[in-house]
Amino acid sequence: MVIATGATWGVDWLWGVSLIVICVVIHVIGLMLIYREAVKAMSLAVVRRHFVPMFIVVMGIVALLAAALHGLESALWGGAYRLLDALPDDRSAMLYSLSAMTSYGHADLFLKGPWQLMGALQALNGTLLFGLTTAFLFAMIREIWEIEGCRIQTQQKPSM
Repeated sequence: MVIATGATWGVDWLWGVSLIVICVVIHVIGLMLIYREAVKAMSLAVVRRHFVPMFIVVMGIVALLAAALHGLESALWGGAYRLLDALPDDRSAMLYSLSAMTSYGHADLFLKGPWQLMGALQALNGTLLFGLTTAFLFAMIREIWEIEGCRIQTQQKPSM
């Protein structure tokens, strides 16, 4: 059994916390841009009376872009694992990274001893990112429902 020293864990924490901050910033900026464009598209759809088909298309694109953000952030962690020589090749680094990010954990891969704490830190990062994505999807759907609700109320008002 290999027990990491405090100094090694300090480097793990430094890498892990830095990657967490970078990924959260990328994620929030990415979600903000997605939100802005999705709400703009849905506002136009309401005016043109194509709400339901546009909602389906927009939500599909939003889900794809959110998954792409998670993939990009997993690739950043995988790149760090390769840079640190914590895993032997790019394929295993990406597989391990996606597995850690999602807390799936079924890949038969292990980080080299000095870097094992980073896997747990990446799982923490994944929890934060998936929480942000869930809150984002909820807020976006709510905003779109409000846009649709305003359209319905406008249609129901009697004309003077």
